[in-house]
Amino acid sequence: MARLIQLKEKSPKEIKVGNESKWICMCGLSKNQPFCDGSHKKTLDEKEGKIYIYDKEKRVEITE
Repeated sequence: MARLIQLKEKSPKEIKVGNESKWICMCGLSKNQPFCDGSHKKTLDEKEGKIYIYDKEKRVEITE
């Protein structure tokens, strides 16, 4: 079963644990959930108002 979830964030969220920073994935692409692995860099050139689907190899822009 597949599930589509709309995510708009393009960068991780910093959480402070004592004196240490932890970065939480907000884009949904990290393979190390809930932590960021840098996968959000794939989203930096997305166009506002467009919908994208990511799979293991590529990104597909959905057109109407």
